[in-house]
Amino acid sequence: MREPNTSATHGSDEKTEVLPETAVQLVEMERLRSELAAAEERAKTHWEQYLRALADVDNVRKRGAKDLETSRLYAVEKFAQDLIAVKDSLELGIANSEKADINSLVEGNVATLRLLAKAFEKAQIEEINPEGAPFNPELHEAMMAQPSDAAPNTVLTVVQKGYQLNGRLLRPARVVVAAQK
Repeated sequence: MREPNTSATHGSDEKTEVLPETAVQLVEMERLRSELAAAEERAKTHWEQYLRALADVDNVRKRGAKDLETSRLYAVEKFAQDLIAVKDSLELGIANSEKADINSLVEGNVATLRLLAKAFEKAQIEEINPEGAPFNPELHEAMMAQPSDAAPNTVLTVVQKGYQLNGRLLRPARVVVAAQK
């Protein structure tokens, strides 16, 4: 780059002469400065957007963790409310057992069992009662094998029913399985 020529002979009317190639370079430099300023502004804007997005993601994560904790704490709330009705019914039966006859006690127990079955249904707890079905080691626990005319590995008797919650085994059904004679 050449220095601009200055003439000392003019005294106070000193002029700076700009050569054409220097003028082009100055225009180019000014254009580049302008582009740099615009790029810096875009970078600043993008950085602010990034920080906002980062804060939003962090807020969503915290809100999700809080919702998960709340769900975990109160997941069984509806089921618990249904079980309170079952407990009330049992307590009422016990309180009135001295003055009630056997038939009314049986009716009370049947009504209580219906309340419990309804609570299980709402909570999607399914009963496993496999009598007469083929033995399934994923759902059944064989307590013993008994010689029988039934097909081998068929459930003859259910000793204790099993239960599933949304397809997940809570307790296997305890069964007696048919063995060959």
